[in-house]
Amino acid sequence: MTEAVPEPSEAARKAELSENLARVEERIGSACVAAGRKREDVTLVVVTKTYPAGDVRLLAELGVRHVAENRDQDAAPKAAACADLPLTWHFVGQLQTNKARSVAGYADFVHSVDRVRLVSALSAAALRAERELGCLIQVAFDAESGSVAARGGSAPDGVAALAEAVADAQGLRLDGVMTVAPLEGPLAGRPGEAFERLVEISTSLRAAHPAATMVSAGMSADLEEAVRAGATHVRVGSAVLGDRPRLG
Repeated sequence: MTEAVPEPSEAARKAELSENLARVEERIGSACVAAGRKREDVTLVVVTKTYPAGDVRLLAELGVRHVAENRDQDAAPKAAACADLPLTWHFVGQLQTNKARSVAGYADFVHSVDRVRLVSALSAAALRAERELGCLIQVAFDAESGSVAARGGSAPDGVAALAEAVADAQGLRLDGVMTVAPLEGPLAGRPGEAFERLVEISTSLRAAHPAATMVSAGMSADLEEAVRAGATHVRVGSAVLGDRPRLG
């Protein structure tokens, strides 16, 4: 009995993903050289939102170990379908408190912690699931003082208090900070400066929380600037998976 040959479409998709991954790896490697950093100091997190579990399986075959989602209704079934794979799951989108229980069931890291109510919800969910969740404080450089931005993220002056809340919460682990390049405000169109500010916030945070070393910043369009600033994790979607289909 001959071995089954993969469907041409699957083989072609795997080849496409492999080529895209190689290009992204080259970009990260070049950025690390330019910044005087080691390649192993930057983790590639592939954002698989809007793409099927089949693509996640192909990425795993190609050596990807960190994947991210931004909507629980898509992430939960996808994580379940890929539960047999050696993957680390990152949740990177805005998170409602009523979704905390679901997210705590599969996510290893939540990058979008931006308010104390969410900390409480994630803590309760993590304890219920008997898991520990790594948490990153999302910083929004276009948020007004003391507020949460429309797209998610705490104003910079709220980071310290949120970090204390996470550090004191059972079932949660404070791992670092995250940002998305702002579309509004004084740093709009200047992602490099935003990422440098994030690294400054990270440095301050580590004075009180030395283990909070993760700096999640940079996406397909601006990963080089993130690496230059000192990001430890870059979240890349379209450069690996292609242009995203429209959400219904």
